Amino acid sequence: MLLVSKPVVPPWNDSSKNLVRDLAGALRRYRGVTMTRRGDMGAGRAVYPAEAGGFAPGLRDQSAVLAALARSRDPLWHFFFAPNPRTSTVGRWAARVRRRPTVHTVCSAPAEASDLERVLFADRTVVLSGATEARFVAAGVDPERLRRIPPAVPALPGVSAETRAEVRASLRVRPSIPLAVYAGDLEVGGGAERSLSLLDVHREAVLVMACRAKTPAAADEEARLRRAHARHADRIRWVGQVAHILDLVGSADLLLLPSDDLYAKMDYPLVVMEAMAMGVPALVCAGTAAAELADHGALAPEPDDAAGEAAALLADPGRTRSLAEQGRAAMRDHFSPATMARAYEAVYDELSR
Repeated sequence: MLLVSKPVVPPWNDSSKNLVRDLAGALRRYRGVTMTRRGDMGAGRAVYPAEAGGFAPGLRDQSAVLAALARSRDPLWHFFFAPNPRTSTVGRWAARVRRRPTVHTVCSAPAEASDLERVLFADRTVVLSGATEARFVAAGVDPERLRRIPPAVPALPGVSAETRAEVRASLRVRPSIPLAVYAGDLEVGGGAERSLSLLDVHREAVLVMACRAKTPAAADEEARLRRAHARHADRIRWVGQVAHILDLVGSADLLLLPSDDLYAKMDYPLVVMEAMAMGVPALVCAGTAAAELADHGALAPEPDDAAGEAAALLADPGRTRSLAEQGRAAMRDHFSPATMARAYEAVYDELSR
């Protein structure tokens, strides 16, 4: 089947295309054809212009996808994107004209004000969490159209002692100092502010702010946060977008993502799952889809308790080790690409009868 997504090419810093890559590699009874850019070597079908591949594909990219669907002879189409009226209209129209069965994986939940009847178009809609499934059903979406399949993360070894030492040296953090990493947005959800508040509670910890600027508002918000937390400037490392994020996360004692709004993020954020797979405890926020990972070893305190919970965990090595082991085992046993692929193959079977 054709896997319709952003270009499935490096860098692997986008959760939706990582999901497609891992699914395509794990399928056994079906062959998933991925979309790539023209001129790229390797597996996949060259669809996008050579310069495509941003986080928000433009009109030219969408036109290239529409042209690919018009030519496609693949018997089933599987779409991966956050629901939005324009892209959903393209998918609905193309599938109707070409008479193709369709699957749509909702890579991140739509805004609360979204008209779900307008943006959900496929024969089967796959949601990634119980929270999104419940929201869709409450909004009147037919449960028979929905399937819940959590995302996956490949097996990831923990970082070596050498890498850990190199990362900490580059950050000017001694081996004995607790190190936390915030790898979320600056502009949405309040996770940055809550993470920085950790430094008011824990008097030694160092916090790395590994935040990719997604909107023009990011620069102003970073400046505001720097001013508001200037008293802890010597314990904050503002590193922005990081090329080797897994080395950074794997060298930390705690991954923080206490955002109360995961808009434009995967329901189970990829960086949280990657941290857990490497044996690094993760803290998310109660009331979000990510809080479901608390059943698998993550912490999910109420927003106002996030800083205190993070500080308490960093002060308790025994609990840190226990959560690390629980999270690593859960990612291996319940969130592997093979487990995810089997669930998707069952959906393809339904549509191939």
